[in-house]
Amino acid sequence: MRAAPDGYTLLLGPTAVFAVIPHLFANLGFDPLAALDPISLLADAPLLAVVGADVPARSLDDLARYVRASPGKYNFGSPGTGSPAHLTGAAFSQQTGNAVVYVPYKGTPPMVQALLAGDIQMAFPTWTGIIGPVKAGKLRVLAVMARERMAELPDVPTTVEAGFPQLVGGNWWVLAAPRGTSPRIIERLAADFRKVLADAAVRKRIGELGHVPIGLAPAETAAFLRSESARYKMIVERGGIKPE
Repeated sequence: MRAAPDGYTLLLGPTAVFAVIPHLFANLGFDPLAALDPISLLADAPLLAVVGADVPARSLDDLARYVRASPGKYNFGSPGTGSPAHLTGAAFSQQTGNAVVYVPYKGTPPMVQALLAGDIQMAFPTWTGIIGPVKAGKLRVLAVMARERMAELPDVPTTVEAGFPQLVGGNWWVLAAPRGTSPRIIERLAADFRKVLADAAVRKRIGELGHVPIGLAPAETAAFLRSESARYKMIVERGGIKPE
């Protein structure tokens, strides 16, 4: 944040840095949206609505009905309090009458093991952490929490298609520079990264990592960050969510 705004020191930060942490910690000491000039939203790893194989739901709407009918019966886990996976699960719970019990874990592997063991019934991870169990039929993906389907899961509907347009979320990555960096430098960097992200080999590799390459322009990225920050702020405030 204190680096010279000369275009040589940049920050590549995920969802939590820009849109979540400022709403969890009252005395953070800085506002990332005010302290940084966004360059580009580079990529996004959409979250997925996932259930254990023993859960009877075959769609997100099914799951919502089961949850509403049996408050407190279903648990959801996340790899950590304040993560996008946690807040997305909290948003789903809020939309279904706060009927789902939250269980935090220290990382994705123990969360997935709990899901496989039936200790929790649902989670909202990214694709990379659940590829094996899904392909083995041990976990089931009900929806992709994005506006477009994933190439890796072409038959799985998006949350928008499933009737849950508010449940769009992912672990995205934004490149930013210290506030005050020359607009000429910002535009040049954004153009360079868009060029790289247009390369077929780069896009293929990013896809293999469970991400969707994007490459938004600086102004579009700034608008995206404001929207995401406001959305996560609402989830945090409605749920009274505090850091652990």
